[in-house]
Amino acid sequence: MQTHTRRAFLQDVGRGLLIAGVGYSTALELELTPTWAAEEISVPLTFGKHEPLVRLMQETPPDKLLSILVQKLKAGLSLKELVSAAALANARTFGGEDYIGFHTMMALVPAYEMSAELPTEQQPLPILKVLYRNSNRICEHGGHGSEKLREIASAVSGSLPTLKEDALREAVRRNDLEGAERILAEAARKSPSAAFDQLLPAVEDGLEVHRVALPHRAWELIDLVGQEYAVTFLRQSVHYCIKNDHDPRYKDRFNPLRELLPKVLDQYHLVSKPFGTRTVDDDWIEKFSKTLFDSTPDQAADAIGAALSEGIAPSAVAEAVSLAANQLVLRDPGRPDKYASKEKPTGSVHGDSVGVHACDAVNALRNMSLVANQRNAAACLILAGYEVANDSQYRREEFNAYLPHPHPQNLQEITSESPKVLLSEAERAIRSNDQAQAAAIVARYGQLGLSERPVFDLLLKFAISEDGALHAEKYYRTVTEEFV
Repeated sequence: MQTHTRRAFLQDVGRGLLIAGVGYSTALELELTPTWAAEEISVPLTFGKHEPLVRLMQETPPDKLLSILVQKLKAGLSLKELVSAAALANARTFGGEDYIGFHTMMALVPAYEMSAELPTEQQPLPILKVLYRNSNRICEHGGHGSEKLREIASAVSGSLPTLKEDALREAVRRNDLEGAERILAEAARKSPSAAFDQLLPAVEDGLEVHRVALPHRAWELIDLVGQEYAVTFLRQSVHYCIKNDHDPRYKDRFNPLRELLPKVLDQYHLVSKPFGTRTVDDDWIEKFSKTLFDSTPDQAADAIGAALSEGIAPSAVAEAVSLAANQLVLRDPGRPDKYASKEKPTGSVHGDSVGVHACDAVNALRNMSLVANQRNAAACLILAGYEVANDSQYRREEFNAYLPHPHPQNLQEITSESPKVLLSEAERAIRSNDQAQAAAIVARYGQLGLSERPVFDLLLKFAISEDGALHAEKYYRTVTEEFV
């Protein structure tokens, strides 16, 4: 049992009075509270009704877990409950700090959404596939007892503090994880949306696919699992941003963007001026998409700012950015010989290709712009344009020289107009790893105005059956969302 001297008691009282006097948010910025928190006992993070299933997932080897979960499904456990427990187990174990761990987390909602596209008896398949990977990584990490997330040290009770919009971002820049998490928790006392808007400026401080995809998928999990878990899911991004910010590989890379973003926001008055609703035609979308693809990152950011300032609807701007990102996939010649492996052969466009990452990042930024406040919505769209231009510039000569799919010579080989024949040929091309022919067949299928659902059913089958390093689930959802 710890004893307290009279001096220690008076120090605690004095510290409490000081924090009460200057306000909690100011105390955080002055770094008065982290020292206090360090003296508090670390409390395990628990999840109420979900806890038994969460513990089961953390403590059961993957070769035994799936059979147990299948029995629970047969006994009435819902897929939603299954995904919720997996997400909570993942968050508590990895806290956004493990590469395979957060990739698994980001595949959970896509797998759940994929299940709704399947016949009833097949619906658990995409989820069980991701849960196996989740369980396997948790076991490798040490299972229950090796969690990254604990309860956030108790905050000062009473009225809600007034937090500056960049309070959490400044804590991240200071490498103050504890202070950043407390700020997030205080914002969440108002609402999950307030916490999300407090988090996003820190996310926008650097552009890298996992940095933007993580909060997007976390927000989806809040909708699925419940708002009471908002802090649990969003704090994973806090952990990731701090590690990302203080990684020497990214420090210099992020600085130009940190200078550019506030300039564009200010120049076009995007924080104070309401977004417009001006509609545009397909020709404008096509031209603007090409402008972004051919621009430097700074030029693309400026073009987005100008379009929003002119009253172009954000949805139209986002559509153009998505099409530009898609060009990076269609023009990607695939993995060069020097980076080839048995799992990722020469010519394959695997999940870690520039184009797939760009599409996933743009999809995340577009979705976050729909639920963020105006400042963050504008920033997300600017970053989406910056991302596409930055990635296209990365391999500019190659992308400009490479003809986008479908290639004319492949299209010429397709003579059938029968949906059944085309789908059969597409499946054969996919099984043969013939990306050029598969792309051409699907393009011809679309040109004929045929129903898209059979094509998505074909792709869904492969997204479930193949490994794909968890990119199959995420990119399938990116493609289907952008198609809609």
